[in-house]
Amino acid sequence: MNLYFIAVLPPLEIREEIERMKFEMQALYGAGHALKSPAHITLQMPFRYAAENESELVVALQTLADREAGFIVQLKDFDCFSPRVIFVNITDHAPIVRLRNRLQSILRDEVGLKGTNLDHNFHPHLTIATRDLSPEVFQKAWEDYSGRSYSAEFEVSAIAILKHNGRHWDVYRELPFAAHNS
Repeated sequence: MNLYFIAVLPPLEIREEIERMKFEMQALYGAGHALKSPAHITLQMPFRYAAENESELVVALQTLADREAGFIVQLKDFDCFSPRVIFVNITDHAPIVRLRNRLQSILRDEVGLKGTNLDHNFHPHLTIATRDLSPEVFQKAWEDYSGRSYSAEFEVSAIAILKHNGRHWDVYRELPFAAHNS
């Protein structure tokens, strides 16, 4: 069984900006866990899936991508899930929530995921610090980031399958949308 998750990846320039923020979190606050994956918006939390059925997963998700149209995501400033997570805020969750709902139907009906793999609170965001940010250090980091501004936007024109290699997450496949607003 391999470990996967499904996400939206911002373009390389934004991923690099967010990676710099993650390195800063590691250097200043000792929180490096977020560096184990590229900057992303999680659509489906990590799940185990049989390696021999991997091609079926890819086909099912490509079927979804083939029906999707691109949309714009706007990033604005920072927010947090106290006391451990700091992230780049997304201004309009609606198009991402709709994409996730369609994805979950595919995962449930065609891929066979069930229960806790599909049930979790969903708040689209781009994490810069998580898990290894202690509650004490969180306060200092949040004081720093809550006063900062950040702004960017990008077109979502694909979904990505990320696969865990035993140490960190690799982009396994990017599945482009058939119709995007270029």
